[in-house]
Amino acid sequence: MIQKSRPWLEVVGKRKAVLDGQAISYTVKRSLKVKRIRLEVRGETGLTVVIPKSYKLTQLPSLLKEKKRWILNKLVRYGHVSPLSTEKAIKSGDTIPYLGQDLKIVIRQNHGEADSVKLEQTRLLVNLKSVNSNLNLVLEGWYRQQAERFIRERAEELSARMGVTYGRLSIRGAKTRWGSCSHKANVNFNWKLMMAPKPVIDYIIIHELAHLKEMNHTEKFWQVVAGYCPGWRNHRRWLKDFQPELVVRPSA
Repeated sequence: MIQKSRPWLEVVGKRKAVLDGQAISYTVKRSLKVKRIRLEVRGETGLTVVIPKSYKLTQLPSLLKEKKRWILNKLVRYGHVSPLSTEKAIKSGDTIPYLGQDLKIVIRQNHGEADSVKLEQTRLLVNLKSVNSNLNLVLEGWYRQQAERFIRERAEELSARMGVTYGRLSIRGAKTRWGSCSHKANVNFNWKLMMAPKPVIDYIIIHELAHLKEMNHTEKFWQVVAGYCPGWRNHRRWLKDFQPELVVRPSA
């Protein structure tokens, strides 16, 4: 196939960067048409950064650092870099996502007391009864408690709005599913949804409740979803793009 000439698009060249310890390479292109920087990640070509005519190349490192979470998630999805390990030792100062924001973990040792977690604005105060306490399990237990309350409340409100009735609602820890709906009208949701923004959680709840009207994924089903969640495509894309981010992140 003959490659068409694009006089308005100049290939500046290949460059390298290190983002969160991951070495990546990317292609820089300069365009006469774009007014803003455009980041593209594709399976065949990896990361491409398209910059306006007047953009200075010295600004690229700070841009990539600012967008590193999005970039790494996309590169992991297309297999250009290996996924970062989710089994990391957590310490004070690390952050975890909660309802679309980052919470800073503050760990305290309270010997003899029960493990406890308290949310204080953008900090998560974790009191551990022993140095042998499993912090991952303590945090998972807290997430599950929040999911039981928040997701159950949203499911009740949304089901009433949609005119459907579900049976049993369970919070689980499935590895590959955000939610499910059985033929007995029981619904299940993943506790990790509590790491996502509220509109994304609503989308998953609406998705599963829509199965109470259409137990399939036909066009009619998606029409039901769109009727109660017009931005469902954006929310589904967010989950695909940021799934690797729904873990504890070490501090810099």
